[in-house]
Amino acid sequence: MRSTALAGAFDELADTYDHPHHEEIARALIAWVAPGAADTVADVACGAGAVALQLAQARPGTARPVLAVDLSAGMVAVGRARAAALGRDTAIDWRVADAVPLPVADHSLDVVLCASSLHFLGRRALTDWRRALRPGGRVGFTLPLATHFRPSQRFAGHVARDVPLPGSAREASAWATECGFTQADSRVHVVGTRRVVVTSATSPDAG
Repeated sequence: MRSTALAGAFDELADTYDHPHHEEIARALIAWVAPGAADTVADVACGAGAVALQLAQARPGTARPVLAVDLSAGMVAVGRARAAALGRDTAIDWRVADAVPLPVADHSLDVVLCASSLHFLGRRALTDWRRALRPGGRVGFTLPLATHFRPSQRFAGHVARDVPLPGSAREASAWATECGFTQADSRVHVVGTRRVVVTSATSPDAG
């Protein structure tokens, strides 16, 4: 029921989504993690596909499609249209589905990216990412800085209680390590009046 309500909320936002804001966050996340051109990548809770679209434009035509998963059909439809307008229709594998668990086999991904969404997914997402990642696979995610997070009334009730919003880059890295990842590295990224923490980490055994 919760996921249905959240999907509906994002469906209603699909046509008026703040693309520039989310594209800036996506740029910061991609630059921080730096996926390889041949990596198998998933954009988790992709929204209108800011991460997937930027990756698709930068990768060679021979690269595997970026998997883009979101529970909002409206957001995915907007993402598909944007990809088509860029001539990258086949560079992204769009899926309307819950982001947890990811619709992939165990140990099948090189990189998992999640921009602006982890605080809705909950800690279970990190457990699933370790399942989906190959040994040594990398994860990148963003979280709003606790001191700058002001969710609207409609979305406040959907924020996962088991994801501690970081007050600093160090706190974000410590939490990633607590969740079983290694080599966690984070920084605070400024986007207008808002602040997000960008984190990258490695899955030691993907188990």
